[in-house]
Amino acid sequence: MQTKKPIGVFDSGYGGLTILKELQLALPTHDFMYLGDNARAPYGPRSYDTVYQYTLEAVDWLFDKGCDLVILACNTASAKALRTIQQKDLASRGSHKRVLGVIRPTTEVVGQFSSSKQVGIVGTKGTVESESYPTEIAKFFPDVKVFQHACPMWVPLIENRAYNTPGARYFIEQDLKSLLAQSAKIDTLLLGCTHYPLLLETIESLVPNGVKVLTQGAIVAASLVNYLKRHADMDASITKNNDCVFYTTDATLDFDAHAADFLGYSVESLPAML
Repeated sequence: MQTKKPIGVFDSGYGGLTILKELQLALPTHDFMYLGDNARAPYGPRSYDTVYQYTLEAVDWLFDKGCDLVILACNTASAKALRTIQQKDLASRGSHKRVLGVIRPTTEVVGQFSSSKQVGIVGTKGTVESESYPTEIAKFFPDVKVFQHACPMWVPLIENRAYNTPGARYFIEQDLKSLLAQSAKIDTLLLGCTHYPLLLETIESLVPNGVKVLTQGAIVAASLVNYLKRHADMDASITKNNDCVFYTTDATLDFDAHAADFLGYSVESLPAML
C-alpha cells in the first residue's frame, strides 16, 4: 500500500483555504493536507521571531506527516518566516524537501495588471511592515510604485463571521479610502492576505471604476502548476488520489463551520498538536 505523500498547505487560520481551493481546482488529482494553527492565530501582529518559530513548527509537523512540499498559504508567514526557513532550516530536514510561499508568485505578475504602474496593497500589519511586497515587486517591475495600507480589523471580522455586516462595510470603506488617498493613479489593488477574498464583493463595490482587484489564489495555483512541471521528480513523488485531509490546532467543530465559508463545501477536520 502506497504511503500518502500530499502537498502540505499551511496557514495561521482559515485564510489559506482560499489558496487551497484554487490549488485543488488547478491540480484536481493531487493529494493535499491542510494545517490551520487556529489556536495561535492571528499571526499578523506577532513578532518576526514568534512567526518564524510557529511557522517552522508547522512546517516540521507537515514534513513528519509525509509532505515533502509545503506551501505557506499565509502572507504573514511568507513575509516573516519563509526566507529564514529556506536558507537556515531546510538543509537539515532533507535535500528533497521544499517550502514555498505566496508573496513571490504574486509579485512576479502583479505589475502586468497595472497600466498606471501604481499598485495598492492591503494586508495585515505584519505583512505591510515587513515591506516584502515593495521589495519583491521592485525586483520584477522596477517602474511600479507600491502603496500599502494595513487593515487590522479585516481578519477578525472574517474569523468572527461578521464580514457581511454594515459595521464591516464601514471599516472596509475607511481602510480603502486611506489607501486610495495615497495616490489617485492606483489602478490595481492586491489583496495581500488570504482571508480577504471573502470581502471581494464588498471591496469591488467600494473601489472606483477602473480599479482592478486581485486575489492570490489563482496566481499561486498557476505558479505551483508551473513549478511542478519544472520539478518532475517532486511531482512524481506526490500521491494523486484526489484526497485532502484537514487539521487544526484548535476546536475542530469551529474550524469546520468556518471552513465551509472559505471553501464552499463541508469538511471534517482532525486535531493537531504542534
